[in-house]
Amino acid sequence: MPRIPHRFLRKCLTTLVALGAIGAFSGQALAKEITVFAAASLTNAIKEAAHAYEQASGDKVRLSLASSSTLAQQIAAGAPADIYISANEKWMDWLADQKLINTNSRHDLLVNSLVLIAPNDSDIAASNITASTNLLGMISPDDRIAVGDPDHVPAGMYAKQALTSLGQWDGVNPRLARADNVRAALALVERGEAPLGIVYRTDADISDAVKIIGTFPADSHPAITYPVAMVSGPNEKDALKLLLWLLGDDAGKIFADYGFDPITPMPAGLTKK
Repeated sequence: MPRIPHRFLRKCLTTLVALGAIGAFSGQALAKEITVFAAASLTNAIKEAAHAYEQASGDKVRLSLASSSTLAQQIAAGAPADIYISANEKWMDWLADQKLINTNSRHDLLVNSLVLIAPNDSDIAASNITASTNLLGMISPDDRIAVGDPDHVPAGMYAKQALTSLGQWDGVNPRLARADNVRAALALVERGEAPLGIVYRTDADISDAVKIIGTFPADSHPAITYPVAMVSGPNEKDALKLLLWLLGDDAGKIFADYGFDPITPMPAGLTKK
């Protein structure tokens, strides 16, 4: 994996000094509570990562998991969050525009891919997804394709971009079952309420009830990145400790186990003491 950019490293060092966080992993520090707002698609991975961090640091991590848009709007409304992990850049940008995040702490954490899924017992054959793929031909006239709501859910937004790029959006749009988040879309397929769904690969990988039918071409949508940042507020020193841990190798191994591709290792010289 590529090394973290020197510019970001300098920003982290500057922030560490300003917040007095150097040596913050000392065993003498009192346990702190850090609240993380994370995209629903991170549910399984971030729960395990939070537990591992609690064991390593002695701090308590509270999680709030929902659509990136819902979480961003809650932060804007004053919800007490210390770290925000979005499933796309848009909602992180939205918070940055309102000066609600520490922009020096912002960094891309993970990447993902977009797939088409069906229930395990489906007879729909797996195939490459191209502009000639007839998605509506795979389902009956009364069926719908489950997806996070493209109006605000990142997975749905990526799906719309991919379908538009492949020339299929106008036909598929009226046949979508729009869910509040990507995990809700996954659940519709798991229960057999939708014969197809568009979700992240990591969502498909954690489910025993669905199978992947195809993967959307990487060039059919923007790169699926998960930016992370500290939310501006009084708890930034403790939040920064967790942020740096999330960028490190220990967290990276956990995310990789759930199918995510970590982008960067822990900045050199900022490992735990």
